[in-house]
Amino acid sequence: MSAKDSHEGMQEIDITKLTLQQLSQLKQRLEQELQMYQSSLQSLKVAQTRYLNSKESIEKISPDCKGKEILVPLTGSIYVPGKVADADSVIIDIGTGYYVQKDLDSAKDYMKRRVAFVTEQMEKIQAMGQEKGCIRDAVMEVMEGKIQQEIGLQKAALARAAGATAGKS
Repeated sequence: MSAKDSHEGMQEIDITKLTLQQLSQLKQRLEQELQMYQSSLQSLKVAQTRYLNSKESIEKISPDCKGKEILVPLTGSIYVPGKVADADSVIIDIGTGYYVQKDLDSAKDYMKRRVAFVTEQMEKIQAMGQEKGCIRDAVMEVMEGKIQQEIGLQKAALARAAGATAGKS
């Protein structure tokens, strides 16, 4: 069996030639990478949800909203009352503290593109995570085989030692 990564700069390794200690280290590194992928997926899921919520909110705005009272979010949990001054455009957060005023259609399109981008990134990370999971499973399989082989060698050595002792009596 061999473990290979499709990323540039990575090389193919025949895991059957690795020692038990090397396999253990490889397994540990793969598990750390899997945790990192899981953490990244969770962060992307939060971003995806935020974009979807923003898109939903923008879709609820129409010209007849002008002058209506709304709750304006200051943080994720603090809102203040306000009135819609302009129902034809919105101010959206484009990241790192930057905000842009866009017309409704452009804002909807932006949110749609952001959701698609985040979803695409999630799919890529899931695929990489699945690949790493398969490699980890292969490493564990080889480790189990090597452990069984060690146990067999130890049993054979004990049997030979017991036979040699019985032959002397």
